[in-house]
Amino acid sequence: MNKSELRQIILQQLESRLAIAQSATQRAIDAATDEETVPEHKYDTLALEASYLAHGQAVRVQECEEDIQCYRDLVLREGERIAMSSFLSVIDEQDKVKYFFIGPRVGGLSVVWDGKDVAILTPNAPLGAALMGKEVGDEVEFSVADSHFIYEIVSVC
Repeated sequence: MNKSELRQIILQQLESRLAIAQSATQRAIDAATDEETVPEHKYDTLALEASYLAHGQAVRVQECEEDIQCYRDLVLREGERIAMSSFLSVIDEQDKVKYFFIGPRVGGLSVVWDGKDVAILTPNAPLGAALMGKEVGDEVEFSVADSHFIYEIVSVC
């Protein structure tokens, strides 16, 4: 199993997010500096609101760039125990198989790799924290709000 391919797919998804964020930032900057947003009186806040939006979008661009750098720098490790950069499959109580990749950021992002839907988990997520250090055959139990989940680890690489 080539996790480098999976990382490339994640990076493509992150670069797509970055392009969208950059476009949104430029639109917000254009709106903030447009002639039509010049305040006509002291209660006209359209330009101010547009500048806040532009700032928020610029922060989003920076976060996207940091996400990309994290995945470019990520060392892909192999091992029997679940750790950062592990690709694993689990089976739930209804015998449904789920695939996860343990990553440093962008938990919740899903990509398709090798015909499988792979969800990225961070060690900070409840399931990610429960999985860290486990190995094939171990059961993992965790709760989120009022829901309780049990998974059996099927494979780790």
